[in-house]
Amino acid sequence: MMDRINLDILRCLRENARCKASDISAKVNLSVSAVIERIRRMESSGVIRQYTVLIDPKQVGNDLTALMEVSLEHPKYYDDLVEMIRRHPNVAECHYLTGEFDFLLKIVTDSSNSLEQIHRTIKSMPGVSATKTHFVLKTIKDEVAMLPDQLVD
Repeated sequence: MMDRINLDILRCLRENARCKASDISAKVNLSVSAVIERIRRMESSGVIRQYTVLIDPKQVGNDLTALMEVSLEHPKYYDDLVEMIRRHPNVAECHYLTGEFDFLLKIVTDSSNSLEQIHRTIKSMPGVSATKTHFVLKTIKDEVAMLPDQLVD
């Protein structure tokens, strides 16, 4: 159940996934064992899918981010393109869309030369009919885990 306490626990974990249950307990006014139990229930129900680390791409040499729109000639090419995208180490996100383009990819890489190679790989996939690439100049907001806004203070 997604009540106010669970949302508060999720806010704490979103801010720092390594936050101790005792610290969360103090913030949500619940016993440590109750916090641990709620976290376990959210993990087992799939609300919490994983814990991860957020890496600053520029600090590890990935100075270039681009958004690429991709269109397919026909839906029969969907599976092969999706499989290639899932395996590609520079594709950080892939969204299947409605509208003029079928996919929106977020590509993170180290240089325009590398982006050119990625672009060629995608354009050469059977069934890809069009692409449109946008260079990201600056990221204004980059939230990974979103919570329901109707319950935010």
